[in-house]
Amino acid sequence: MIVTPRHSDTVPQKKPIKKFEDLYIWQQARELVKLIYSVSERWRDRSLQDQIRRAAVSVISNIAEGFERGTKAEFLYFLYVARGSCGEVRSQLYAAVDQKYLNQESFAKLQDKADYTSRLIAKFIAGYKKGGYSGQKYDRPELQESKTFDEYLKRIVEESKTK
Repeated sequence: MIVTPRHSDTVPQKKPIKKFEDLYIWQQARELVKLIYSVSERWRDRSLQDQIRRAAVSVISNIAEGFERGTKAEFLYFLYVARGSCGEVRSQLYAAVDQKYLNQESFAKLQDKADYTSRLIAKFIAGYKKGGYSGQKYDRPELQESKTFDEYLKRIVEESKTK
C-alpha cells in the first residue's frame, strides 16, 4: 500500500529560498520519485520500470537545473520540461496498471501525486512569469523590486497550496 501525504499539509517555506532544495515544488517532486521507485521495485518489465523512474527523476532534475542556470528564461524552460515529465509519469502509470503491476488504489494515489506535482509546477510557472525578477544571473540591487526574491517565491507557493 502506498501512503502519500495529504495535499493540505503545511508548506515548509519559513526559510529563504537559496537553493533548489528549498523549493516546495522540488520537495514534492522528490516525494514522487520515492513513491515511483518503491512501487516499481518488483516490476518484471524492466523497460517500463526504467522509463517511469527516469521520467520521475527528470522532474526533480529539471527543476534543479533550471534554478541553477540563473536566468528567468532558462528556469521557466526547465520548469516546463519538468511539468512535461510529470505527464510522462502519469502516462506510464496507465501502462503499469494495464499490465497489472499496480492495483487501482495504488494507481489512483500515484496519479494524484503526479497530477498534484504537475499542478504545483504550473502554478509556480504562472506566478513566476508575472513577477519582475530576471533571475540570479541578472540580480542587481538597484533593479530589485521592494520584495525580495525569497518572499516572492514563498508567496507563489503559499498561493498554490490554496488553489
